[in-house]
Amino acid sequence: MPKHTLFVCKSCHRSSEERPETSPFDGTILLEKLNSLCDELHADKFEIHPVKCLWACSQGCVVAVSSQDKPTYLFVNLLPEESPAALVEFMQLYIKKRKGAIAWE
Repeated sequence: MPKHTLFVCKSCHRSSEERPETSPFDGTILLEKLNSLCDELHADKFEIHPVKCLWACSQGCVVAVSSQDKPTYLFVNLLPEESPAALVEFMQLYIKKRKGAIAWE
């Protein structure tokens, strides 16, 4: 089975305001919440990889989903508090689909 990967930009920040130096980046918060959720659910069917940048800095929290011979999806403007469960649900659908095509609802 091909490897399915969720890439999380750990340097994303949603706000256009300056981020205080002591505050974590929104992308780092999202990454931590995803890792924690996946540890709880034993989501061993895909990997989560932190990346420094996905070049969508004006789009807030950004993740990419990829696998060999499947389309790559890019999600932007994610909320670190609300998105982890939805991303895990999407990954489960993506893994089940042989060609990786997910219908938008």
